[in-house]
Amino acid sequence: MCGIVGYTGNKPAVNILISGLEKLEYRGYDSAGVALNLNHKITLERAVGRLVNLSVALAKSAAKVELQASTCGIGHTRWATHGGPSEINAHPHLSEGLALVHNGIIENYQVLRKQLESEGYKFNSETDTEVAAHLLNKYLIKENNSPEVALAKLMSKVEGSFAFVATCDRNPEQLLVARRASPLIVGLGEHEFYIASDVTAILEYTRKVIYLEDNDYAVLDKNQIAIYNNGEKVTRDTATIKWDLTQAQRGGFEHFMIKEIFDQPKAINDTLSGRLVASHADFNLLEIAEYAAQIKDLHRIKIVACGTAWHAAQVGKHYFERIARIPCDVEVASEFRYQEPIFQNNDLLICVSQSGETADTLAAIDLIGSQCLTLGITNVLGSSLSRKVKASMLTQAGPEISVASTKAFITQALVMYLLALKFAKVRSQITPEELEKQLSDITLLSSTIHEILQANSEIEALADKYLDYENYFFLGRGVAFPIALEGALKLKEVTYLSAQGYPAGELKHGPIALISPNVVTVAVVQKEEPYFSKTLSNLSEVKARNGKIIVISDAKGREEDLRAIADDLIFVPFINHFITPILTTIPLQVFAYETARKLGREIDCPRNLAKSVTVE
Repeated sequence: MCGIVGYTGNKPAVNILISGLEKLEYRGYDSAGVALNLNHKITLERAVGRLVNLSVALAKSAAKVELQASTCGIGHTRWATHGGPSEINAHPHLSEGLALVHNGIIENYQVLRKQLESEGYKFNSETDTEVAAHLLNKYLIKENNSPEVALAKLMSKVEGSFAFVATCDRNPEQLLVARRASPLIVGLGEHEFYIASDVTAILEYTRKVIYLEDNDYAVLDKNQIAIYNNGEKVTRDTATIKWDLTQAQRGGFEHFMIKEIFDQPKAINDTLSGRLVASHADFNLLEIAEYAAQIKDLHRIKIVACGTAWHAAQVGKHYFERIARIPCDVEVASEFRYQEPIFQNNDLLICVSQSGETADTLAAIDLIGSQCLTLGITNVLGSSLSRKVKASMLTQAGPEISVASTKAFITQALVMYLLALKFAKVRSQITPEELEKQLSDITLLSSTIHEILQANSEIEALADKYLDYENYFFLGRGVAFPIALEGALKLKEVTYLSAQGYPAGELKHGPIALISPNVVTVAVVQKEEPYFSKTLSNLSEVKARNGKIIVISDAKGREEDLRAIADDLIFVPFINHFITPILTTIPLQVFAYETARKLGREIDCPRNLAKSVTVE
């Protein structure tokens, strides 16, 4: 949640801060602010709502000349946790010559606040962040400690997750940073440094970055950086980002969401890049090569994820059990982290997170520790997830900006499909001929998604037809059930309409009470039996109660049966049973987008949501 940007160097800092915040607004858009350090004075500007409001405030500021002259500053775009959206709760927060921004949650802030109030500190906001600003003021200014000692003392007092960036009027070129369980990246330039919570904020300026690790804290000015961890000075590797900046821009599309939907053929190709070679039977998953012996003896797989990634994990469960014949359970990370799970050495924990920074998912790894083999599936090189696990698989989907995840979902599912095939090969659960057939089928995936997207006008017409409906059920059986869940999630995220996903067989166990002519049922009907016939039987119950029915199906040869029951029918091509869930997802994404667009919703930044959930 929330977005952080910082800069120290030779350029006007305010322009860099605003540019970076524009690219991070998807992380939070309740308020935004900047603090600029110049001539031993900090100037603060904050505004409620979208970032454009801050830009207007800066343009009207009486200190705009001074703001442009500053070459050191910090900025923040907020998704509210403690304290509602308001200017007084917006970051940065001030404390007598010091300004600080924060991502995360300070769990013991109430205790700390009482202590600080007893020492004479005055609080102006409802936030937990102001506690950190006053604490750093105490250790840095009041106690006159060095910056690294002050940061170490701050970290020893604060419980919870955080990424802090601060600037103090004592040194107008210096930034102080610290992180624990919340991402923070340092970008390297020529006599300049950039700070960001997400690399997209600084790609315009540099591709050389340092990923700070848990409990790192650092002091930097335009010429140098010193990084510490637990009181010791440390060195962190520099990584090079290969993303093209244009990948993180809309490229002529009205919204990021539809751009990213249309990016999916390329995302599929990028996910397969380097993994499918001339001889399919020898396809490369180098990330897990050293674990072949452990994979051969796997007893069980547990997948942990949140939201859309949890739906992808449900598809992955189907792959691992049906292809590799390994028992697989899927857990919601926010529930799993408070259980007492039992793991054996020959178990595998797979954690799935687009950003690699999802707090609940990272907590699952901390909970399991070294009890078993751990594997991460993420889209971000150098993310916390990729560093915590023993092996990591990148989806290689490129940046995803829209809060509603699309290409992340299908690439996560695809990576788990590849893993299941590799596991099946290692464990002799698949013949060379069947492996070759499935890998050949996978090479058709990109072009087939492109074909589906070319018919998006048909789905747009559906959005027009059902625009006045406010209640939806999404149904599916087998591997189509998680697709129904994902379809419902996409619709509710971007349209704010009521949309519920259910296993089709559960309809008569309660939800059917809500079926009426004013309720739309969207069913994912797969060709494979017995799923096809059983799902049609469930839809007959909907039709008997005059409910509206939209069917998404790969069963082109059963058109007569489907048209007899559906008000509207969208076909996707059939390649094989395992590819069907990926293909049937595409029309559901487009339907959600087109409905939201016609309703005039804030599609890329839906209310109350943020892209990366880095707090509990």
